[in-house]
Amino acid sequence: MPQIYRCTLELHDSLYFATREIGRLYETEPILHNYALAYVLGLVDNPQLNTAVVEHPYCYFCAEQVPQYKAHLIPLNQQGIYVTPGWAVHYTTTLNTWKYADNCYHVEMKQTERNIPSFGRTKEIAPESLFEFFVITEKSLSLPRWVRIGKWASKAKLEATLLPIPQQHQAREINVSFPLNPLDVMFTNQILSYDTVNMPPVSLIRNVRMVGEFYTFEGLDLKLPAQMQYRFG
Repeated sequence: MPQIYRCTLELHDSLYFATREIGRLYETEPILHNYALAYVLGLVDNPQLNTAVVEHPYCYFCAEQVPQYKAHLIPLNQQGIYVTPGWAVHYTTTLNTWKYADNCYHVEMKQTERNIPSFGRTKEIAPESLFEFFVITEKSLSLPRWVRIGKWASKAKLEATLLPIPQQHQAREINVSFPLNPLDVMFTNQILSYDTVNMPPVSLIRNVRMVGEFYTFEGLDLKLPAQMQYRFG
């Protein structure tokens, strides 16, 4: 049976990433994509896990702004590691306004247009907000205590609790309220109904009614879908 950690992530800075863009407003949805969490936890290109499979690992400099999700995450399947999307246990938001100027420079000595200031707004998740997610692994993991997340590399405190030994059940209908990655569950489970969470790079689903194998845990009211892996169409 796999080891399953219930993880909480407490923000110590405001968290920003553009889930959606509405005109000049850039909004952060209180959901953490499972692709992002794999990077945040240091599971991608981790020498201890033998997952260094790309020539240009993401560190302080990235020569190409091209996502390498498939190349980075498929090796985690070989290690028996999977991270679910994260959801907010409780959260508040802040609205920040930023300004910039349109600088028009010309080589020729002639009259130019004045700088026209412009602005935008970011809706961010405030400090002290708390997120939760699961890490499923075939072997023990040493997860970091502090991590950085989001566009601003916001500081967050990570706590991981090992759940009781899971009991696996045969396929039957279950309801899952927390978000899932549809690509990672639809090949081994039958999805009956769901709500969509639109966010890049792959939209997530929640309030899922599905038929499939699942885990339960003694003393906990929790059903976790089994056989989840990173999959790409």
